[in-house]
Amino acid sequence: MKKLFYKSSRKAGLVPGTLIHIGEERTEKPKITIIDYDKENYQERVVENVEECFPFKDYPTVSWINIDGIHQVDIIEKLGKHFGLHPLVMEDIVHTTQRPKMEDYDSYIYIVLKMLWFNDGDIDVKAEQVSIILGENFVLSFQELEGDTFNFVRERIRNSKGRIRQVGADYLAYALLDSIVDNYFIIIEKFGERIEDLEEELVENPDPGTLQNIHDLKKEMIYMRKSVWPLREVISGLDRSESYLIKDTTFVFLKDIYDHTIQVADAIETYRDILSGILDVYLSSISNKMNEVMKTLTIIATIFIPLTFLAGMYGMNFTYMPELGWKWGYPAVWVINILICISMYVYFHRKNWL
Repeated sequence: MKKLFYKSSRKAGLVPGTLIHIGEERTEKPKITIIDYDKENYQERVVENVEECFPFKDYPTVSWINIDGIHQVDIIEKLGKHFGLHPLVMEDIVHTTQRPKMEDYDSYIYIVLKMLWFNDGDIDVKAEQVSIILGENFVLSFQELEGDTFNFVRERIRNSKGRIRQVGADYLAYALLDSIVDNYFIIIEKFGERIEDLEEELVENPDPGTLQNIHDLKKEMIYMRKSVWPLREVISGLDRSESYLIKDTTFVFLKDIYDHTIQVADAIETYRDILSGILDVYLSSISNKMNEVMKTLTIIATIFIPLTFLAGMYGMNFTYMPELGWKWGYPAVWVINILICISMYVYFHRKNWL
């Protein structure tokens, strides 16, 4: 449950707007990438100092500044101050446990959401917070880690595919959001495959590991729901926004993202219901197995009740017991015991208890 609940005790008692990184500790140097383009021109470069990004604020072209690594808060603070970001926005950027949300300011729109992915060979969903700032001619994106789902967007810009080089920064922000949401479908598809494997395992040979797998999947689905469910409000807020930063031609595409978000949310709810059903079936299966064991033990005990009675009766140390002196007494007891066992077996079999 570590991903569901977080501690932010480091911020207790501090002035609002104080920049303190809340998240996984990192030591690597943040990577700052600039992509600047218009219909005819394109440039992409990695810069060492954040100050090299400052001139792009006033360029007439579309500038996308991406920062991989938000643990060095001085970089975020310098960039944020130059681009006119509110201190509370900068505080939220470096606080990696934010709920997905959208805030509409006068000169920019702030969006925060979760990027989800699977590591190769890992069954757990990984997540990082992505913050996006949409300005008039620029987009700022802040990520916890290097590596993302934006490579298709970069390729479209580099090769001038589609309309992305023909339109403004609002379409670029849409493309980034769409890339993240589209990756949710990949996550959902892998969840579906794991659930199918669980169903097969449940039918063929359920064991205690099956229960652990069910609980792990349920936790992952809860975390994904926590990441995706608020995103509906974010996209809906963008769709209803009256900000001059979003052109009329972009609203159509935002509606498409909203539809995709609803599909993902519905799929999550469906899989949660399926997992609940699988858990019920597993518990019923274990209960049935226990009942079968108890039935077998009960039948064995029932068969031995008359045998125990006979053994106990003739085990009494009375002096006068007629059968004790009979030479065929011992074989007779064996015959009686065998007949009792056979008759009880036939009776249980006819009752379909065996």
